[in-house]
Amino acid sequence: MNKNKPIYVESTINTDMDRIWQATQDPEQHEQWDLRFTNITYLPKMDEDEPQRFEYKTNIGFGLSIAGEGESVGTKEDENAARTSSLKFWTDMPFSLIKKGGGYWKYMPTKDGIQFVTLYDYTTRFGAAGQLLDRFVFRPLMGWATAWSFDCLKLWLEENVHPKTSLLRSMMHWVICAVLAVVWIYQGLVPKLLFPDSGELAIVQKSGLFVGFEETVLLMIGFLEIAFGLIFLLPIKKKKVFYINVVVLLGLLAGAIFSNPAILVAPFNPIALTLVMVGLSVIGILNSKGIPSAKNCKRKMRGDES
Repeated sequence: MNKNKPIYVESTINTDMDRIWQATQDPEQHEQWDLRFTNITYLPKMDEDEPQRFEYKTNIGFGLSIAGEGESVGTKEDENAARTSSLKFWTDMPFSLIKKGGGYWKYMPTKDGIQFVTLYDYTTRFGAAGQLLDRFVFRPLMGWATAWSFDCLKLWLEENVHPKTSLLRSMMHWVICAVLAVVWIYQGLVPKLLFPDSGELAIVQKSGLFVGFEETVLLMIGFLEIAFGLIFLLPIKKKKVFYINVVVLLGLLAGAIFSNPAILVAPFNPIALTLVMVGLSVIGILNSKGIPSAKNCKRKMRGDES
């Protein structure tokens, strides 16, 4: 349809054909796990043999939404009990980047369950600018949303983790990561790099461990704290990072108390900050299970899928 590569996502889900078919073909269930759609409504058919038409809507924030239509143009089952459902979709909304598109879902039985595959593509509006926006921003986002949704479906069908629970856990996870990132970056940037005389330099000097190099050591600590804070913003699994965070925080607290015991009675002292950050890390560890991840899906098309 255009020069950009089509979006391909694959996941193997340990369930039976009837259950995954129902979860993906029933619009009320489909809209629960798929980030790409807020509402999906099937339209009445005049004849049983005609394609199933549907309307969809996706809320994009600030009270705005993208609405469009589509239809299932074919559903078939082969001699290996695999099923394919093809569809096409379009929207006439002038501010929608997507103009029209099409693709398919494949359901292939394996010894590990159902290999669930999608491949779809679309054309865009706004000429060359739309193509560039699609290639570098929108298409990667759509690919990520599709893969995240597939993993959300996998958790639902395999472990009975409802999509609403998965979404809530994901939001909680990223709020925790954002807070820890901001605190670490702030602690590294403001009191160590920008305003070392606010007290951080005095703590290093009182330790007596880096005589003559206190300012250099403080700068190094500041850069390390900023780098560590940025790790919380990366799209990687964070459970081990939370554990490391607890160990580092307790180590820094012990060092601060050793260097300057008087800080224990200061307002908003390191103990209070450490307890809060350790508490968030523990919540992050406990919340780590059952969070969908786009990385759990295959994103590269195989030769027989082209």
